[in-house]
Amino acid sequence: MEKQLMLINGKWIDSGSSDYIQVTNPATGDLIAQAACASPENIEEAVRAAEKAFPSWSKLSPAERADYLYKVSNVILKESEKIARKLTSEQGKPLKEAEGEVRGSAGVIRYFADEIQRTYGDIIPQKEPHIKSMVILQPIGVVVAITPWNYPVQLLAWKVGAALAAGCTVVAKPSSQTPLSPLEFLGCFAEAGVPAGVINGVVGPGGKVGEILISHPAVRKVAFTGSTEAGKKVMEKCSKGLKKVSLELGGQSPLIICEDANLEKAVKGAVRRSFRNMGQVCNAVNRIYVDRKVYDKFMERFIEETKKLIIDNGLENPSANLGPMVSKEALDKVIEHINDALKKGARIAYGGEKPEGKKYEKGFFFKPTILGDVNHDMLIMREETFGPAVGVMPFETIDEAIKLANDTKYGLAAYLYTNNVHTIRRVCQELECGSVGVNNVNVSTTNVPYGGWKESGIGRELGREGLKEYMQTKHIKLEFFEVEK
Repeated sequence: MEKQLMLINGKWIDSGSSDYIQVTNPATGDLIAQAACASPENIEEAVRAAEKAFPSWSKLSPAERADYLYKVSNVILKESEKIARKLTSEQGKPLKEAEGEVRGSAGVIRYFADEIQRTYGDIIPQKEPHIKSMVILQPIGVVVAITPWNYPVQLLAWKVGAALAAGCTVVAKPSSQTPLSPLEFLGCFAEAGVPAGVINGVVGPGGKVGEILISHPAVRKVAFTGSTEAGKKVMEKCSKGLKKVSLELGGQSPLIICEDANLEKAVKGAVRRSFRNMGQVCNAVNRIYVDRKVYDKFMERFIEETKKLIIDNGLENPSANLGPMVSKEALDKVIEHINDALKKGARIAYGGEKPEGKKYEKGFFFKPTILGDVNHDMLIMREETFGPAVGVMPFETIDEAIKLANDTKYGLAAYLYTNNVHTIRRVCQELECGSVGVNNVNVSTTNVPYGGWKESGIGRELGREGLKEYMQTKHIKLEFFEVEK
């Protein structure tokens, strides 16, 4: 059986406590590997390595750091198939999707290598002609990056790409459910020649390894992606050391479809954003609001297109649309939300069960599920399901649609389909969220900021804003004077 080691100070290190995490394939339930779990001594070594590497890495010019990251990007592309196979085997998404995630992550690293060379300070004139104020940006220090299992490589790339470009050093802790592909990804940095200690990777439970990392006095910033509940705990622990923190947390994203929308495009968008990666996406659509005049037609087409989705083992059928869910716990939550909705009067328009066939018996497979006759008393319309189930509800007026869309503690993303420019202006202005997709459902784009409002998080990832999350602002006031001859 494969044994996955940790990357600490440029070396592959075994567990200091002989403790291992069992990694299973969610499509088959088979045990595929064990990953070394970090001991307190391993964690200390990783943080101290990052701390030691910080002065020399941070003093490199942006162009010098960029050169390293360009090399890393090339190595990731070279190793993309190998990383993607590990990703699919531990997370479940089809191999074609996994390859897209890995290759896209190489693009993220390259983007931040470009962007750091376009990141400038300011020179601000003062009232006195011989005094100028310089505002400069400097790297914050050692960063802890804690990432989830749903996009185990991509969400790690968002953090380490920005952090290393800014001049920070990193200790990454990927999810214990999917440690293989993130650590393989981090190995590309070592292979590309990034100096030892600049980037490190350890694995272990959040309540054990994560807490030690977050509380370490040498850590200056924590970047976390995960549930809102876990994010609040991270923020509380960071507050004790006044550490900078960025949190990309849960979502419960609405999709509004107006009477004048291009219905075919709206249907395609609804299918993609509701069910891609088995709905295990922070900005997945959980609830759809459709103008009553086109509600029945939309439901008919939505069901038709959803039925076409191919569910399969992502290694055996790389081009399948959907794989299994990541775990039994994740699947149980989806079933809980569906059952809650049914008890409160909803009906299953499609799905709601495990697909038939021998190949689906062992894995955590489930049909994408569409619920009708829903209301906001149901969990499916109020909480983050994080699975392949969505409620569809008619609305009478755009006022009602906006009110329903904002009726949530979350505010990560929202989506709108309409051809009316006045509706676009008003809805985009009034939706309480960090991103709005208008006539499209792809709001996380490398060169623009991404993050949430309300309980969906604080701070931003991607874009120049994401890069600046890893930098501190310093004001230098200069007074010039002439030397007497």
